Amino acid sequence: MARSARAQEEIRRFLDIGAVQVAELDLDGDAAVLRPGPGSPPVTHGEVFVLVRRGGRPVGTLLGRVPRGADPRAALAERARAECGPAVFGEPSVAPFTSVVVATRERAGQLARALDSLLAQDHPRFEIVVVDNAPVTSKTRELIERKYAERVRYVCEPVPGLAGAHNAGLDAVRGEVVAFTDDDVVADPRWLTELSAPFAADAGLGCSTGLILPARLTTPAQVLLESHGGFAKGFTPRTYDPACPPGDEPLFPFTAGRFGSGANMAFRTAVLRSVGGFDPATGAGTAARGGDDLYGFVRVLAQGHRLRYTPYALVWHHHRETWRDLETQAYGYGAGLTAYLTAVLVNRPALLPAFLARLPRGLAHARTLTAVRETEGGGTPGDHDVRTHPWPRRLSRLQRRGMLYGPVGYLKARRTLRATVRGAR
Repeated sequence: MARSARAQEEIRRFLDIGAVQVAELDLDGDAAVLRPGPGSPPVTHGEVFVLVRRGGRPVGTLLGRVPRGADPRAALAERARAECGPAVFGEPSVAPFTSVVVATRERAGQLARALDSLLAQDHPRFEIVVVDNAPVTSKTRELIERKYAERVRYVCEPVPGLAGAHNAGLDAVRGEVVAFTDDDVVADPRWLTELSAPFAADAGLGCSTGLILPARLTTPAQVLLESHGGFAKGFTPRTYDPACPPGDEPLFPFTAGRFGSGANMAFRTAVLRSVGGFDPATGAGTAARGGDDLYGFVRVLAQGHRLRYTPYALVWHHHRETWRDLETQAYGYGAGLTAYLTAVLVNRPALLPAFLARLPRGLAHARTLTAVRETEGGGTPGDHDVRTHPWPRRLSRLQRRGMLYGPVGYLKARRTLRATVRGAR
């Protein structure tokens, strides 16, 4: 097929993607409670992306269809019971005093929605710090002062860049654990407890990550992204230990994207400070375009600390909505991937031999990561990457271009940062 004809076919396929409802289904014995996802209308007939819970905790997802005229709760509960088996949970440890850092820039409406969900956490003792990154208006500060002054602390970081904003938050927090999330999420009420409790149970734990699911699937871009896995890392808790590298992760610890994402991560505060926080030349808002969270994961693991992924710590993420957003995201992910690897090697040269030893497999992994992915059948709850829609070639090409650009972008960001610091003196 000629390139122009192929591109037109990809566009047609993209525009044909229909909206999917988002819902939660809590199974408790013979009872089942169905709720719409955050900000969604009540569930009706049609396709539904369902988070299945048992005893309130997430145990899987499924993509179901409610026939016209059928009871959505009954139809989805029957499917969920058949596919999501019983779950056994241990009692979580008492969560330590935890600080939550939310970096934001000129998105006061989204920030208010996120803060409302954070203030509703069931965690016994926590604080919230909002970092206003390179603001051009006073809207964020005014929102905090007007609505949240007694419950949220405000910090301004004038230098643009997500990593720099996170470092400003890290400097300001008082908690034993520091959690990070974004201004475009809605946090589950138990999110912070589930994310921070593992630190009390494991003194060698340096980092924890959690589950990220879509808050809405109303546009083709949102459905396409989630069809190929979105940000979710499954429903099996897992601990990554540098003293016992996982046998199924031959690139460990350099495939940090498998560990989690920056919208749902926490660190032992002293550990993150000991490695120097995040590299300020990485992350959104810099020429590096991303990679600040992955940098943090690898630096903590390289220091000998463990990382824990727990699917019970849930945030609902508002995915980007347009094709142009997906293009920006694909390029940025590619750039952020190689930018963070460059940052790790620049700041921790001792890791270079281990990196070079893994390089051949890493290149093969990169080719797989950016391949054009056609549809695949199957899929299981907890691994909802059923690929109901093909991944467009243009997005794969943009991700590869981003990967080639990442090291250059990181070096550009370092130069810009040095110039900014000199100019401030």
